[in-house]
Amino acid sequence: MKNGVGLTSIPGVGKSIAKDLVELGINRVSDLKNSDPHELYDLLCTKKDHQDRCLLYVFRCAVYFASNTSHKPELLKWWNWKDGARQKRNGGSNERLFYLCRVACHRYRESGQFLQRDVWLEI
Repeated sequence: MKNGVGLTSIPGVGKSIAKDLVELGINRVSDLKNSDPHELYDLLCTKKDHQDRCLLYVFRCAVYFASNTSHKPELLKWWNWKDGARQKRNGGSNERLFYLCRVACHRYRESGQFLQRDVWLEI
């Protein structure tokens, strides 16, 4: 299989984003398993200058897809991975919510710019 060909099986990933992933060293869906989508996004921004924030949301969705064997249909839509998005699971009054929480990450880019890390907290 050519590099990146299987990546287009990921929801929201077309040829262009698959090419970006290959540039980051991601050649198969399994290479994304348990990856940090924010690190991938930051690395791509370093390599190709600023990228649209929506690409981060696609990376979050792609990592979810690669890291789980069963998928909630609503979590296979990249726009449900936006900053602050709430994800409802297990419908009903006792549903569990997932939300994105911004926490400080103690590392700096070469420019000295402070980075933040996205963390999904289950409540």
